[in-house]
Amino acid sequence: MLGRTLQRKLAMHTLSVADLPEVDITDATSIRAACEAFRPDVVIHCAAMTNVDGCESQPDVAMLVNGTGSENVAKAAAACGARLIAFSTDYVFRGDSDVPYTEADVPAPQTRYGQSKLAGEQAILRVLPERSTIVRIAWLYGPGGPSFVHTMYRLGGQQGTPLRVVDDQRGNPTSTDAVADLTLRLLERPIPGIVHGTCEGEATWYEFTREIFRLAKLPREVVPCTTAEFPRPAPRPANSRLAKTILAKYGFPPMPDWHDALRRFLEQGPVC
Repeated sequence: MLGRTLQRKLAMHTLSVADLPEVDITDATSIRAACEAFRPDVVIHCAAMTNVDGCESQPDVAMLVNGTGSENVAKAAAACGARLIAFSTDYVFRGDSDVPYTEADVPAPQTRYGQSKLAGEQAILRVLPERSTIVRIAWLYGPGGPSFVHTMYRLGGQQGTPLRVVDDQRGNPTSTDAVADLTLRLLERPIPGIVHGTCEGEATWYEFTREIFRLAKLPREVVPCTTAEFPRPAPRPANSRLAKTILAKYGFPPMPDWHDALRRFLEQGPVC
């Protein structure tokens, strides 16, 4: 989903776009050969296993893709002299803070997904400490999906009992367009290390759904519920909010407000 948006936003650049099966980041030879053939100035690493519950049931696969795979990408970028921009997640944190997490907060992932993504972060910073940027994002949606917005849009257009949505988890709903625009700025003004790149403002999943339904004029009623009413194999963080302190330190403009980003996304046409 993010890769598709980046491909569109970066159309003015010379791109080599790859996915499975032509390039496999878990195969060091595969990703290194791709970099050697293209000789990129910058590698943008979007590949990941993002199924949080799937990572819980397949921890070895999660670590192979998100941990070892990210190390392979970093080593391939280093071998051809490229910079690296990679994407990580709020799940590297414990998720129980009362305030948004900053880049200086110590990670303490509570899920296999978060643990594997943190391993990837650490590997990238070890291999390319001065020539890599890790952008942590969360609650992502964008053209083509799959995403929470796509699921709620589909359910909101259906008849049935009121839709129950969790109201005790808070985060920053974030569009792939916003992340891609930030990536463009990072190409021009590199920031080494970790930055947070979510949209401004915060909401619960319930509040996010209410806004989706309002903007899209969807008829179904939505009511709040608790996380405890919807147990999942992997625990969900109560606090996914990320503070953009490093972007502010470097004088970058604020990320878009999540309400505005969602409105622009829904104005692009039917969600599919």
